[in-house]
Amino acid sequence: MTSSTDTPTASEQSPSGQTVDRSIGDLIVISVDAMGGDRGPAAVVAGLVLSVGKTPHIGFILHGDEAILAPMIAKHPELSGCCTLRHAPRVVSMEDKPSQVMRHGEGTSMWSCIESIRQGEAAAAVSCGNTGALLAISMIRLRKLPGVNRPAIACLWPSRNAGGFNVMLDVGADVKAEPEDLLQFATMGASYARNGLNLTRPRVGLLNVGTEENKGRPELKLAYEQMPSIAAVGDFEFVGFVEGGDIPGDRVDVIVTDGFNGNIALKTGEGTAKLIADFMREAFNASLLSKLAALLALGALRRLQKRMDPRRVNGGVFLGLNGTVVKSHGSADATGVSAAIGLAFDLAKSGFNERLAARVASAERAGQDDAANNGTGNGGAK
Repeated sequence: MTSSTDTPTASEQSPSGQTVDRSIGDLIVISVDAMGGDRGPAAVVAGLVLSVGKTPHIGFILHGDEAILAPMIAKHPELSGCCTLRHAPRVVSMEDKPSQVMRHGEGTSMWSCIESIRQGEAAAAVSCGNTGALLAISMIRLRKLPGVNRPAIACLWPSRNAGGFNVMLDVGADVKAEPEDLLQFATMGASYARNGLNLTRPRVGLLNVGTEENKGRPELKLAYEQMPSIAAVGDFEFVGFVEGGDIPGDRVDVIVTDGFNGNIALKTGEGTAKLIADFMREAFNASLLSKLAALLALGALRRLQKRMDPRRVNGGVFLGLNGTVVKSHGSADATGVSAAIGLAFDLAKSGFNERLAARVASAERAGQDDAANNGTGNGGAK
């Protein structure tokens, strides 16, 4: 068992007598909660194995019950030298209330996972656990970036754009959003798209019931009026109001909304993708002729399946915190866990959170100075 203040720089012996290799060296270290997912720690460890195979220079601090995890890690030689076990005897369940976890969460794998970022041991964190609890722990241990009113959860959405994805936020951090929150979401979402999707000047839209300027709730109209000045500072293009049909389209790169509508849209999209897959499976298994047709179209079907597979875009990013936290889907398998880890690695490697902090600070200064259309003060942030 290793203490929460240890750093992954040396080998030591746990109380159980097992030598734990902590010589991670110059690797980019991702802190991983092994215990929170629906499929258990086996799926998480399998996700680590997949990540090592396709991501060079990656290391892990794995948090959870050492008695369970140590034998699993021992079965995978490829994890030797890049994975450190951090014993945490307790688990945050999906039924635990965030308020309870905030008061009594110390000693859980989720708390330990976030603490590794706070201590500077890891560059990013990944957890499949309780979303509300993860956000609560992240906020009290990492704190919000200066100038951020509310953090947001951003997700990648398959789209017709050249890069294959759009960004949408908030998808569940908070059910409501004031005009100033929507403006900050736009700044943070554009920075995420710029670093995560390599877009020089992302196009940002406000999700509404129509594209006309006179439609929508008062907070949406107010955010619409103020967005051009924020766009000038944030170096993104504001395309105005967008509708639900634009979420997977090519008109916009970043969709801004409150967590209530964003979460409903996300869950609806996931359910629709599964429904279409089930319908196609039923149709191709309906008769011998349809099975033959499926065999002839096997290559195209596999390409379609890969493109629609929600596991490959698994991972919502908590934006607006002093640290990068990726929330993996609770039911994620090894492929999904690996995708979330890959996203965390890419963001950590790019220095995304530092750039996001600079963007937020620039936007806050612009708002304080009422400097509409003034692009100064970006500080070179990407």
